Amino acid sequence: MATYGDPLDTDRLRTELADADSLWHELIVVPETDSTNADLAEAARAGAPGGVVLVADHQLAGRGRLGRTWTAPAGSSIAMSVLLRPEREPADWTWLPLLAGLAVADSLRAVGGVPAALKWPNDVLVEGAKISGILAERVDSPSGATCVLGMGINVHLTAEQLPVPTATSLAVLRPGESFVRAEIVSTVLAALALLYHRWEDGRDKQLIGEYERRCATLGRQVRVHRPDGSTVEGKAVGVDAQGRLRVRTAGQVVVFAAGDVTHLR
Repeated sequence: MATYGDPLDTDRLRTELADADSLWHELIVVPETDSTNADLAEAARAGAPGGVVLVADHQLAGRGRLGRTWTAPAGSSIAMSVLLRPEREPADWTWLPLLAGLAVADSLRAVGGVPAALKWPNDVLVEGAKISGILAERVDSPSGATCVLGMGINVHLTAEQLPVPTATSLAVLRPGESFVRAEIVSTVLAALALLYHRWEDGRDKQLIGEYERRCATLGRQVRVHRPDGSTVEGKAVGVDAQGRLRVRTAGQVVVFAAGDVTHLR
């Protein structure tokens, strides 16, 4: 089994989060778990408040969109989830995975020096390869609806350890450089908090502009696989006020709140 000289520094994370933003009020770091999203969903149902952060050194059964699994060797990646209790209407929550993607992409640019871009709605790409995935789940609790946002980031994975040929990692992109997972985690959470506050304040037009500047899906021919199994092809032209993808096809613009997107060219 591969080992990595990059243990998660819990004390450093707690200090940096305390200094960064009051949104994050509890940090939990565990050596191993099946799924950080599942753990926080259970905590939400038990009444946990918003602002809880869970980070695992090793995630055994991480979950992605459409029931996909996500695993990586211990210590090689970042697996974390956050619990949010937004005050905005659930219809607006389609923005939350997009905000997480923005936070991850901007943090990887800042910390890793890589040209990270967004693939609507849940992936972060570098040079066309996936380095991070986002999973947002609504969880109903006795005190109201919550959102659990999960983020997985490939950090120390070698080319041989990547799960699919279309994936990448910081180690592959920047061979010979060292990366500290705690620094990436704290940077992502600080960026996400700032974006979340702006979203809560209703600054959607500003967020649309920022997202569209980062989104590699826009301006391309795409195929959107709908949850019902049907597909639509067209040109991705933007996102709307709720973060939904706008695709021009057959003389009209179709809006998608969910779907699996393939970049065609």
